[in-house]
Amino acid sequence: MRRKDDAEAEERARRLAAALRENLKRRKAQARGRDAADAPSPSPDTPSPAAAPSPQSPAGENED
Repeated sequence: MRRKDDAEAEERARRLAAALRENLKRRKAQARGRDAADAPSPSPDTPSPAAAPSPQSPAGENED
């Protein structure tokens, strides 16, 4: 009877490990989806941050 209990425990542990791996894969995929949705791609109509004027030196301040 002891061998049957050990085999059942091993099978249960294998199923649990497989379920945990699948859960981790699913959670990673969801996180990647959320990250992709949070970071919108820049549209060609909007200037890049490098092309925008710096807030520390407003336009027209250094003109004499």
